[in-house]
Amino acid sequence: MRSDPHPLIHLGPWGIISFAYQGDKQIEYFVREEEKIPQRMKHTFLFPHFFSTVSPELKIQIEKVRVFLESEYSARCCLVGGAVRDRLLGRPVKDLDIEVYGLDPETFAEAMARLGASGVGKSFFVYKYGDLDIALPRREKKVGRGHRGFVVEPARDEREASRRRDFTVNALMYDLRSERVVDYWGGLEDLRAKRLRRVDPKTFVEDSLRVLRAMQFAARLGFRVEEETCRLCRRIPLDDLPGSRIFGEFEKMFTAERPHYGLYALETLEISRRLWGEGLKRGAFVRAARAMARRIPAAPEPMRPYCFLALYAQYSPVPMSEILEAIDAPNRYRRLLEALPKVPPNPTPAFVADCARKTGLKESPLSCFPSVRRIAQRLGVWERPFEIGVSPRELMERGFSGKALGEELERIRRRKLAALERKEP
Repeated sequence: MRSDPHPLIHLGPWGIISFAYQGDKQIEYFVREEEKIPQRMKHTFLFPHFFSTVSPELKIQIEKVRVFLESEYSARCCLVGGAVRDRLLGRPVKDLDIEVYGLDPETFAEAMARLGASGVGKSFFVYKYGDLDIALPRREKKVGRGHRGFVVEPARDEREASRRRDFTVNALMYDLRSERVVDYWGGLEDLRAKRLRRVDPKTFVEDSLRVLRAMQFAARLGFRVEEETCRLCRRIPLDDLPGSRIFGEFEKMFTAERPHYGLYALETLEISRRLWGEGLKRGAFVRAARAMARRIPAAPEPMRPYCFLALYAQYSPVPMSEILEAIDAPNRYRRLLEALPKVPPNPTPAFVADCARKTGLKESPLSCFPSVRRIAQRLGVWERPFEIGVSPRELMERGFSGKALGEELERIRRRKLAALERKEP
């Protein structure tokens, strides 16, 4: 019997899907090229080991849902969205969304009640069962301004349902009955090319959030945004997005594996210019991208989400406070970034020590700068604040209080920093 496949699947240049099996020969499936088949036909290939990387508990939930809906209602179930994309890329599969075909909304609601699923978005026909989201396929019609200005109604078939997706790589489906990956929009080829491409140009421009989704997916997947999709993104206004949604997409980019890809999308889609008035010049962009690629992975893990902006601000003429305001950053970002100084090309010990006033620089976004990190470790301010040799309590015992106390602390600090400068050769 064949063992579980290696999680990575290679998509060859002509649509060859290669499965590398452990302890067995490699098996290849041919996927027809899109231009050689009628538009309404689909690309499919067999993938019986799709759930080999999923936990046993989750497999039980999926199988229970499938068997129940197939046997009791003759329904067909498809896994949709990012889970299919991530499985094909060999990435961890997290959010599992199942679409159920062949049922009307009333019958679907009855089935969910019998299954024991709870409604989390009944107006969108969405229910929760264990770790699964189960929904009817739907289509969306633009009726008002903003990313929420849509009317939702059931879709007739898989192609119509997948048309509402933003990018082709997110429109892939996995049929639980036939154990086949289904592709109506060329998502498999775009996965191979590491490309983000719109599904339907007419509906893509109706949702402004998709511009920011392109940015964060570029950073998370290491994909480039296809040129026509770039042009569409530049045409979409962003002034209808609430701040919380803007920051939500930015934070996904900040925590992504390849934030410099997100930087490229941030600038080429003109997001920076539209949100805070000015983007990076070409030379500054190149230096920022190189810095992000090298420095963010080397930063202490708790600080990595803050390093994107810490580095971006080094090359941008826009004040950090304006950028944070434009993306509606929460207080934890403002506390760490708002007063962050620009790091000189050759930081001095006095500069580094002064940056460690309240905490060691291991707990600062400046930790992503190698020169700062080396000096901080040498001065002993990597894990603890810079010590000036006297505490506020001691000065109070000498009679200092109020404004005079603060001024004396600052005078002593400046004297210590000046001493560091004199020691530097």
